[in-house]
Amino acid sequence: MVNTHYGDLHVLKNVNYRLDQGEIVCLLGGNASGKTTTMKTIMGIVRPTSGSVIYEGEAIEGLATVERVKRGIAPVLEARRLFPRMTVFENLEMGAYTRKKGAEFDQDLDRVYSLFPRVKERRDQVSGTLSGGEQQMVAIGRALMARPRLICMDEPSMGLSPLYVEQTFDIIQEINRQGVSIFMVEQNAAMALLIANRAYVLQTGQVILSGSAAELRENETVREAYLGEMQGGH
Repeated sequence: MVNTHYGDLHVLKNVNYRLDQGEIVCLLGGNASGKTTTMKTIMGIVRPTSGSVIYEGEAIEGLATVERVKRGIAPVLEARRLFPRMTVFENLEMGAYTRKKGAEFDQDLDRVYSLFPRVKERRDQVSGTLSGGEQQMVAIGRALMARPRLICMDEPSMGLSPLYVEQTFDIIQEINRQGVSIFMVEQNAAMALLIANRAYVLQTGQVILSGSAAELRENETVREAYLGEMQGGH
């Protein structure tokens, strides 16, 4: 059970998440529910006041963020957080900064370019000039350059056009099929629950519901709070 505080503010209250290898797990919740703090706690940006973050059988809450990346956990941050004055290629390079360049780097670059042909087309362009959807592709590509076994995604569909939202979720599924586990914070509950194996619902720092994505799609509380667009005869 993890507790996280910001000063006196108790943000995560006895939360306990599980993600098995090869799964897509999504975390749903409104604003200020603790979703982003969950991600920051997993990545080591915020340290829990009590409890453990266990990854592949080891407690990692004492490890710096860079060490967690070396161990195979990569973030896709909220609002993309690219280096806007650097080219697309330079941003992708930053994803591999914990590793030596060589044949593996080239393989990973090819993998990113095959997943995202648009990123390849834009590789010499300054990333700040890309559309939101293109920036999200670069952000996911940058995470893949770290050769992760787990990617933590914070609001991957935020601010994207409906077309890019669909593309992003298709890509997330494809990455998962390639053997990468995904832990995803997402406001678009309808889309997230269509591709996830399991889900948690967070409210004011506490997990109030958890179960298979199919179960939560049918749950009245979830339908009313997050899936309003699925009602009305659909």
